[in-house]
Amino acid sequence: MKRWRRPPLQHPLAPAFARALESICTALSPATLRNYDFAVRSFLLYLGAEHPKVAALEQLRRDPHSLGWMARMRAQDPPLATATCIMRLIALRAVLNELAWTHKLAELAHLIRREDIPRSPQNLPRPLTAEHDQILQQELMRRNDLAGNVFLLLRHTGMRIGECIDLSYDCLHFISQNQWAIHVPLGKLKTERMVPVDAFVRDLVHRLRFFRSLDPLPDNGRLLAWRGNRFSLLARLRDYLHMACHSAGLPTTIVPHQLRHTYGTEMLRAGVGFATVMKLLGHTAPRMTLHYVDVTLTDLQREFQLARSKPRHLVPLPKTSSSPLHTGHAGLVDSLLAAQNLMLVYRRSLPSDNVRCRLDRLANRLSKILTEIRKLQTC
Repeated sequence: MKRWRRPPLQHPLAPAFARALESICTALSPATLRNYDFAVRSFLLYLGAEHPKVAALEQLRRDPHSLGWMARMRAQDPPLATATCIMRLIALRAVLNELAWTHKLAELAHLIRREDIPRSPQNLPRPLTAEHDQILQQELMRRNDLAGNVFLLLRHTGMRIGECIDLSYDCLHFISQNQWAIHVPLGKLKTERMVPVDAFVRDLVHRLRFFRSLDPLPDNGRLLAWRGNRFSLLARLRDYLHMACHSAGLPTTIVPHQLRHTYGTEMLRAGVGFATVMKLLGHTAPRMTLHYVDVTLTDLQREFQLARSKPRHLVPLPKTSSSPLHTGHAGLVDSLLAAQNLMLVYRRSLPSDNVRCRLDRLANRLSKILTEIRKLQTC
C-alpha cells in the first residue's frame, strides 16, 4: 500500500528548514519528525501568505514574522488546543536554534523566546461524587484484601499513594482514649505530618500489619511489602483500582489521587477550617488546597444561611465599664489604657501589615507615656 505524503513546500526557505529538520530528527521517532515537520510547514505557509517578500533567513524578524505566526495560531477557529500550540512552538524554536547555529545568525535563536511558550494546562482530578464514593468504598470493603485496605486508607487520610507505600510499620500513634494519628513521612513537598484518625482507620492499619506478617519478604520496617521496585508496586495498585472500578460499574478513569481530593472536600464540608485542611493534606500554600476542594452551590447556600442565622463577629467590641470614670491622675491613666485597648482591637481588623505595624509602634509609645505618667504620681 502506497503511503500518502504531503507535497513539498514551494518556498525559498524550505530547503534550509528541511536540512535543519534532518539534523535535529536523525535519532527521533517518525511521529516526532511529523510534529516538527508540521510546525515548519505551518510557519512557512504563513510566511508565504502574509510575507511573500521573505526569501532569505537574514530577513526573518521576531516582529512581524514569528509574532504574527503565533497570533495566527491563537486566532484559529476552532481554536487550537494548548498542548498543540506548545508542541508547535517548541518544535519551531528548536529548528530556529539549529538554523542560528549552522548559518551563524544569532538573531534567529530569539525569534521565539521561552516566555512565548504557554504553560501546559494542569487538569487536576476532581473529587468523587457522593454516589461513586459510596459504591467504591463498599466494593473495597467487600474485597477486604491488601490493596483494598490500602485504598480505603488513602480515602480516609488524604495521603498520596506514594506516601502510603512509604509508611513505616509503626506509623500508627496512640494519642489518648479513642484518638490515634498516622505519621505520614516526607512526601512530594518534602514535608511530614501527623493525620488524626478514628477507630476505622486504626483497624485498617492493623489489617495491613496482618497482611505484612503473612508476606514472606524480609522485614524492612515498612507497612507494605515491595515486590520489585517502587514503580512496579505503584503500577500494581493502580491496576487494582482500575479492576475494582470495573467490577463495581464505576468509570475506569478514576485515579488514586481523586481519593485525596474527596477526603479534602469531605473535611471542609464537615466544618474543618481551611488552614487545618491545608495541614491535613500537607500543603504549603492555600492555592494548592483550593485546587483540591470542591465547593458547590449547596455548600455556599449552607454557609450563607449559617452566617445569617448565627452571625460571627471577627472583632469583639470593647467592654465598657459600668463604674464611673476617675478624675485627675487616675482618670488620665484610665483614658490612656482605654485608648491603647481600642487601638489594639482596631489593629486586629486591618488587612494591611504596614498599617498594623504603624499602630503597633503607636501602642508602644502609649505604653512609654503611661509609664512616665505613673511615675508622676510618686513625685
